[in-house]
Amino acid sequence: MKKTERLKKNYEFRFILNRGKYYSGRYIEAFAVKNNLKVNKIGIAIKTKFGKAVKRNRMKRLIRESYRLNKKELKGNYNIVFLVKKNSNIYKVQFGEIEADMKKILSKIGQE
Repeated sequence: MKKTERLKKNYEFRFILNRGKYYSGRYIEAFAVKNNLKVNKIGIAIKTKFGKAVKRNRMKRLIRESYRLNKKELKGNYNIVFLVKKNSNIYKVQFGEIEADMKKILSKIGQE
């Protein structure tokens, strides 16, 4: 994923979390807002209580890769913030489960 397709600033995250529409899967949840750009921008946020840096970074890699593989399902241009659900056990989650959640969420976002 290109660096121009990422959300980095705190005010961008806060705007999307406050004004965005909520979508939920089994392990991840997303907030999405339409943008006026020609590209989708995504941000990933994982709280520190979910584990040490190695586990959090692995979860971010899984989310980024599943987004990369499924971003063609998304019609329109959106700013999306992905969060890990509170009750999910990130130590045992597999890539297939994250990808299934991602497909479900992106298809819901693309329908609007």
